Amino acid sequence: MLIVSRVSLLSLMLLMTFFLVTVSQWISVSRELLRIVYAVFIVMFLLSIVYTLLLKKEKYFWGNIYLQLIADIALVSFLVYLTGSISSNYSLIYTLIIIYSAIFLGRQGALITASVSGVAYAVLLILEYTGVVPFEYAVGHNNAAQPSDILMRISVNILSFYIVAFLASFVVEQEKKTRSLLEERESAFDQLDRLFRSIVESLDTGVLTTTLHGRIKTFNRAAEMITGATFRAIENRHVLEIFPEFHVFFDSYPVDVIRNRREVKISGGAGRSVPLGCAISSLRDGRGEQIGYILIFQDLTEIKRMEDDLEKSRRLALIGEMAAGLAHEMRNPLASITGSIQLLAATTRIQETDKRLMQIILRGKDQLDNFVRGFLMLARPVPEVREPVNVGEVVREVLEQIKASSEWADHIRLVTRFSEASPVLANKEQVRQVIQNLLLNAVQAMEKEGRLCLEISPVILEDGHPYTALTIEDEGCGIEEKDLRNVFEPFFTQKEKGTGLGLAVVSRIVDGYGGRIKLESRISQGTTVTVWLPCGPVASRTEGAT
Repeated sequence: MLIVSRVSLLSLMLLMTFFLVTVSQWISVSRELLRIVYAVFIVMFLLSIVYTLLLKKEKYFWGNIYLQLIADIALVSFLVYLTGSISSNYSLIYTLIIIYSAIFLGRQGALITASVSGVAYAVLLILEYTGVVPFEYAVGHNNAAQPSDILMRISVNILSFYIVAFLASFVVEQEKKTRSLLEERESAFDQLDRLFRSIVESLDTGVLTTTLHGRIKTFNRAAEMITGATFRAIENRHVLEIFPEFHVFFDSYPVDVIRNRREVKISGGAGRSVPLGCAISSLRDGRGEQIGYILIFQDLTEIKRMEDDLEKSRRLALIGEMAAGLAHEMRNPLASITGSIQLLAATTRIQETDKRLMQIILRGKDQLDNFVRGFLMLARPVPEVREPVNVGEVVREVLEQIKASSEWADHIRLVTRFSEASPVLANKEQVRQVIQNLLLNAVQAMEKEGRLCLEISPVILEDGHPYTALTIEDEGCGIEEKDLRNVFEPFFTQKEKGTGLGLAVVSRIVDGYGGRIKLESRISQGTTVTVWLPCGPVASRTEGAT
């Protein structure tokens, strides 16, 4: 900036000199003086080029500053000499040099510059008064100044130079202190701002702030993950335009109260509904004035699942207590009934009608026995002693049994896709129970011709553990969407002869091993059930819930 200003001033002075002396000839000067003036302009322009080149060399920075100061003092001295020395008012330009020296060199540099300027001015006046340098360049002026006048002029100018040096250096120092303090405050503010943003971005809780008019201003990373929306896409948009479910917080409420915690459901993308626990409060500035709202929300999906698992565990514990008593109270009478019927059947004088009645009684006994067995299976804990179980072998054994039973129908087309999978760590009989219940449900659902697909494959889920995935897909009647949430509940069934314990037992066993189960179904299109059984020890979901 200093170099540019100097070049601009020199250019203006050159144009004025050319116009006043050469073009209009308002000022009459000798050719010798005019050559000297133009030579000075050329030298100053060349020096400006040197200054600019030296700026690229950091090690020459201070030398560049001192060179400019010396050249400027010499230029001003020459200008004062041309305009009458003692009577010239251009000596005031020295003060500009002192001011910018204070900016670059501080108080010490300003005092040195003031001293050099004072010496240059004094030497110029003394040399001119003593006749060492000619005075005839100053047209219209005479050399009639008295020594006292020269001394007074020198004293006043030198004093003014030092006053300007002190004042300029004081202002510059105060400016530097203010700038340093401001930089410290800005640095502290930036650190605090970064800390605040780091804290907000590190939270697992979604944080959303809005203006008083509901325009979104901040949206942390957790909020993006929970809602599926990005801050860039929703910035400065109205919150109800993006999340209409938040209308309970932003419609017709006083602006200065903290809202009670509420639960809302929003669309989290991909057609899924996300339950959120939300709370809103006023956002205020340092003076306590409200500037907006801050909405804090948390994804309750995992909490809801844990609550469901806890409720399921509570129900299973109750069922376990009931099962222990029920098994004792029912199995003893059933054993007595079975023994009595078998003794009666052993007689030779029994009639055919009595035989049919006995068969009916035995079938009823078997149904009750199966019910009690399923009831106990539902309440029985997962065995601690486990062994590697080949799921493919168990599926083949269960298929042979079902094909030989009356449940199998010739119109079912069986398709199997078994990949090499690691054995699961479980109890073989419980794995057999899971597969048998799922296959029986699929076979019973296929009253018409269709395809039954079985697939076994190894997978690694997001928890990093290896699993064996068993998928059973049928083309049966399907399950209504409203019933999908209840299919794993005990005693829920849509079959006339069903007990509603089959899928409940499956869920109980799979959860006990830390596995997973997923059921998808559509009416008249069929059902797909996928079970993931761990190939190693994994914490069970039921244990985690309790």
